[in-house]
Amino acid sequence: MASMATPKQIWEQQQSQMQRVKNSGVIVGNETPMKDDKEEEMAKSALALFRAKEEEIERKKVEVRGKVETYMGRVEEATRRLADIREELDALIDPMRKDIAFLRKKVDTVNRELKPLGQSCQKKEREYKEALEAFNDKNKEKTQLVSKLMELVSESERLRMKKLEELSKSIETLS
Repeated sequence: MASMATPKQIWEQQQSQMQRVKNSGVIVGNETPMKDDKEEEMAKSALALFRAKEEEIERKKVEVRGKVETYMGRVEEATRRLADIREELDALIDPMRKDIAFLRKKVDTVNRELKPLGQSCQKKEREYKEALEAFNDKNKEKTQLVSKLMELVSESERLRMKKLEELSKSIETLS
């Protein structure tokens, strides 16, 4: 008769496999996909790339916001200067009066167009933060679920090995 592995040997093999799984952070069994070190490195690399991109986006966002605020300040200053010039022109009844009035209206129009653009920037920033928070929450939930799964798999194997040892002892007592 061919030599069969004893329950203790099977248990030791499973414990060895479980230890390798714990060391690599990978779950084995029940059709759960297995990650190797390369996939783990790729995940870490992707996460680092994602963080770098997020930092770059944040820097560019701050830069654009600064430019918008600077431009808005210049527009407001230009509006004040044009109002002063208009008053002086009204007093002089300058032939350029119509051109200045036209430019002033144009500046006012641009100023009104800037306000919704600023609000749009703020809204998109809030949406981004909410999406990032939701992403982080789901990632945390996944980590917790994987951890719980590891515990359950380990406990299940431990109980099965114990039962196998009991059955093996029962068989030995029969012979």
